[in-house]
Amino acid sequence: MNRIKVFVLLAGLTGLLIAIGGYFDGQSGMLIAFVMAAGMNFFMYFASDKMVLRMYRAKIVDAAAAPELFAMVDRLRQRAGLPMPTVAIAPHEQPNAFATGRDPEHAVVCVTEGLMRILGREEAEGVIAHELAHIKNRDMLLQTVAATMAGAISNLAYFGMFFGGRDDDGDSNPIAAILLMILAPIGAMLIQFAISRQREFKADAVGAEISGQPLGLASALKKLDVASRRIPMHVAPAAAPLALVNPLAAHGGGVAKLFSTHPPTADRVARLEALAATSRGSAR
Repeated sequence: MNRIKVFVLLAGLTGLLIAIGGYFDGQSGMLIAFVMAAGMNFFMYFASDKMVLRMYRAKIVDAAAAPELFAMVDRLRQRAGLPMPTVAIAPHEQPNAFATGRDPEHAVVCVTEGLMRILGREEAEGVIAHELAHIKNRDMLLQTVAATMAGAISNLAYFGMFFGGRDDDGDSNPIAAILLMILAPIGAMLIQFAISRQREFKADAVGAEISGQPLGLASALKKLDVASRRIPMHVAPAAAPLALVNPLAAHGGGVAKLFSTHPPTADRVARLEALAATSRGSAR
């Protein structure tokens, strides 16, 4: 299903990119936008993990460098029936985590230094299991493509403002160009929001199943939500939807709200607590 979503998303955002290119420069603009979109799609498929790790300034680690984390990921990925992903640590004080990569065979699980310091074992297992759930559900490519394409559309619309749109007489129409600069990124982001919120709920549920500790993940989410509002993380907004909780929460309004693709933490915790209660009832 996610492969179909990736195709639909790529087709929709590529079409929007071409339409913007056509608006600014007719057929030539459409052709340039198409070539740009095709190149980006190819690049995103094969290099999404490296690009995201660069955005977070993360470094790949092995069992010698981070034995406890490496062993935890290995243990949980076996429960999930997944190949061993690459493990990385990002040098941020804010506790957070994300998964990236184009498929389970080329996946990366990354945590921040802050996360390793503040979470207990069951909480950390819940977080790792959540990220492994994204890998199992094949969410990573979908979200990375959405974020990158949305960013490309934003940049193209912004670029077009300096050249102006064309009115019916072929004259410059800067008002239309400004409107396009505002509306095109919003249209791209709306697609991203719809995917991101639902995938987090699903990854919470699958992650709880992998770890066997829904309350561990619920507790971790509470801690991470509080910390994300106190401790800023300087990361590209396009990469924010990949994280477990919104890493831009401490930045307040503006860009932080625009890129707040995560569902409310209280809703996620409530679902996990209900899941835990159901599991206890079934065990009796």
